[in-house]
Amino acid sequence: MLNNDAKLSAKVFADDIEKAPIRDGFGTGAVEAGKADPRVVVLCADLAESTRAEWFQKEFPERFIEMGIAEQNMATTAAGMAAAGKVPFIASYAAFNPGRNYEQIRTTIALNKANVKICGMHAGVSVGPDGATHQMLEDLGLMRMLPGMTVIAPADSEEAKKAVIAAAQMEGPVYIRFARSATPVFTTGDTPFAVGKALTLFAADDPKVALLATGPQSYAALVAARALAAEGVGALVLHVPTVKPLDEEAVLAAATRAGRVLTVEEHQTAGGFGSAVAEFLSEKHPLPIRRLGIQDRFGQSGTPDELIAHYGLDAAHIQDAVHAMLKSPQ
Repeated sequence: MLNNDAKLSAKVFADDIEKAPIRDGFGTGAVEAGKADPRVVVLCADLAESTRAEWFQKEFPERFIEMGIAEQNMATTAAGMAAAGKVPFIASYAAFNPGRNYEQIRTTIALNKANVKICGMHAGVSVGPDGATHQMLEDLGLMRMLPGMTVIAPADSEEAKKAVIAAAQMEGPVYIRFARSATPVFTTGDTPFAVGKALTLFAADDPKVALLATGPQSYAALVAARALAAEGVGALVLHVPTVKPLDEEAVLAAATRAGRVLTVEEHQTAGGFGSAVAEFLSEKHPLPIRRLGIQDRFGQSGTPDELIAHYGLDAAHIQDAVHAMLKSPQ
């Protein structure tokens, strides 16, 4: 059953559920953060419209800096601004931020514990026709390996807005991942969000598997859990927006209750969210675990829905993966 504490949209399973790009949450969240704190500034690498940074630019033109196609300079400039007391957000496609400027993020931001918020847009294969060069599938791994870096992958545009506002209020470097295509907005303004906390979206009375997901794949896991329930297969869905620090208490509780874990992410299985879960559970509570994600491949051109299905990340493939796990001996 749906967890009432999650306070999800009443139309969460409707065919006409509202959809919006997760990056819209950056635009609205940055404006709200800017209104609350005059120290907030936004730097962009010639992609103000695509990243929704232009929403902040229109509201606070004097606090917006267009860096041009210069992500490395953008990261270093932001580190300097943070040292001077500002709260800078740097925005570009994830393929370039952190893809192109990883060394600057590592050395000028993470090493110095600079209070910079790194916003990687157009992440995952759901970027669509832009193809492999723009489909960043390694960013969660790159960023969670950096000491002191908080890593967040919001589920929808509403949660993305909350993540941006929360990042502005906390001290230290933060990476937030945003998708390009319109995805279901299934959380509401009342849905709880806190950095470092997971949220149970769905819980059967006697779950046989715990579906742990991050980013927009949490909605796919929720749809799969409903389909499984119709077949008489109980599941638990734990949405984990903060990849680092991982909500170890919630992950352990879900794993212990269900006895099996299936992780889902729009990212390489190596080094990403599923790896973080597997690393933790292998030490604290070993049990059967399977990771759904991109299996050591690059992306390709296609529509977002085609690509999500092709790489086995839609609700139907999650459902199939659960059946396969249940047939395997523990």
